[in-house]
Amino acid sequence: MRAVFDAPIAFTPLFMERVWGGRRLETAYGKALPPDAVIGESWELVDRPEAQSTTGDGVDLHALWADPGSRASVFGARGVASAAPRFPILVKLLDARDTLSVQVHPPAAIASQLGGEPKSEAWVLAAAEPGAHLYVGMRAGVTRDAFETALAAGEDVSAMLHRVDVGAGDAIYIPSGRVHAIGGGCLIAEIQQNSDTTYRVFDFNRPGLNGRPRELHVQESLRSIDFDDVDPPLANGDDETIVVMADFELDRWTLPAGEERAAAPAGEAAVVLVLSGEIGCGGAAFGPGQLFLTPAEAALTLVAGGEGARAVRVLLGVPD
Repeated sequence: MRAVFDAPIAFTPLFMERVWGGRRLETAYGKALPPDAVIGESWELVDRPEAQSTTGDGVDLHALWADPGSRASVFGARGVASAAPRFPILVKLLDARDTLSVQVHPPAAIASQLGGEPKSEAWVLAAAEPGAHLYVGMRAGVTRDAFETALAAGEDVSAMLHRVDVGAGDAIYIPSGRVHAIGGGCLIAEIQQNSDTTYRVFDFNRPGLNGRPRELHVQESLRSIDFDDVDPPLANGDDETIVVMADFELDRWTLPAGEERAAAPAGEAAVVLVLSGEIGCGGAAFGPGQLFLTPAEAALTLVAGGEGARAVRVLLGVPD
């Protein structure tokens, strides 16, 4: 007998140690981090061979995606139309206590040549300390030759990138090929293609968790960086929709107290990550830092709590 999916589905997060991480996911969101560890990433929703989201009763995300019956009832028409062998979206929370490496994700054509996976992503700032900033794209006037010369000389090439100050609620799209780094003091919701290919081009000459420098991928990075990508802006502060692409669509929602809103278009699933406040859905309440998936067949409604709520809502994309 086919299972009935009539309630929001929650998953157990997976915590990743990172040299630039901290403990803010514990203090801000009450996540049960492992003791004495610097946690940079909480993988809230993932379907990869090396990392798998599971529900509270032990059902993994890949099992839901791979079974034709649950694919239709949980993920809806867009899920059925997808040719992806695994759930195509990866959702993370990032605690950048320190600045991340200067890095890039390869565009599809380059990724296939380098043996990696393309990865476009978007960031929504859940919180930001005073002076928090991002490095995104190249600074106007910086040439490829100047960048390569600075790298060869061991200079801090983050100074050659476009720096933008950020606060809670700001958002930006990071397409494959856009060189970037997250500055310290940012708490970020990251929504991305299901990929784990990152090329580090500069890591501030710091040791990794094992005391040795982390691996750099200079030649791969230089092949992947779009040097014509100059001074990209943040998403417009009034826009709800941040990204519409083949793998996912991302909306940034601010819900006044008591507002009701359909979680997804009819016949579709939605992934909701609460950034602040509380959202009720299907008889359950979800607070800051909690993610849930609304099954397509359930047609669920979101209700903002008494102080309102901020959230990101993610839909599967429409294949090209």
